[in-house]
Amino acid sequence: MNLTKDRFGGLLFLLVSATYGYYAADIPLLPGDKFEPFHAQTMPYWLSSLGIFFSFLLIGLKPAPPSENESISNSNLVLMLGLMAFTFAFSIALPWLGFPITTSIFLASSYWLLGERRLKMLLFASVPFALVFWLLLTEVLDVYIAPARFIFW
Repeated sequence: MNLTKDRFGGLLFLLVSATYGYYAADIPLLPGDKFEPFHAQTMPYWLSSLGIFFSFLLIGLKPAPPSENESISNSNLVLMLGLMAFTFAFSIALPWLGFPITTSIFLASSYWLLGERRLKMLLFASVPFALVFWLLLTEVLDVYIAPARFIFW
């Protein structure tokens, strides 16, 4: 069996789904919920089961023709590693710069890595999205997001 991008993605999705299902058992239940048909562990169990089922389908089904589905060794690993590095930098910078600034920088740099070079497009695609998302979280959903640490220095 040749390891293609589809099969590699299926294996990765299988790992994530199985881990999610394993840790779903750690969700605490309220007293008496054990005998209820729907409780806090129900949806995670169903989602992990569906994820495992679809990942087995992705792994086991006949792959696309070679012209559409190249081998995993030909994929763009530099792009993937760059996006992972940006995600790690986002997690480090988030407490220091705050959500709107960090999210805008993360989105703009990710778009740049993916090939967008127009500065106006980078700014208009990242800053309004980050601000609207931040406002939605804080004002509409009432989620507390800690302010940036550099403000209090």
